[in-house]
Amino acid sequence: MTHPMAERSPVDPARVRVVPKHFAWVDHRLRERLKELTLEEVALLFFLHLAADRNGCCFWSDAGLGRKLNLKEGDVIQARFALVHRGLIAYRYPLFQLLPLAEPAK
Repeated sequence: MTHPMAERSPVDPARVRVVPKHFAWVDHRLRERLKELTLEEVALLFFLHLAADRNGCCFWSDAGLGRKLNLKEGDVIQARFALVHRGLIAYRYPLFQLLPLAEPAK
């Protein structure tokens, strides 16, 4: 049996993020989306950006994230659901994947 940590295939291979030329640690276009997010969602999203590999993937438990972010596990779960709903991350236990930001409508 393969250990889950050994499998780093993206949750959604069709939507692997590409690091833009203007990339710092986080895509600058995210600034425009921050006002839509709760503080818990911002904390989780930025932590995932720091922890992710080049494909935007990382493994963290809800309890571990809660300890790192000083949040209740339920708050982490709620933030995760919201970020998935907003199209900012994909999730398949225990793998998080940061998704590319959609281009603004013209």
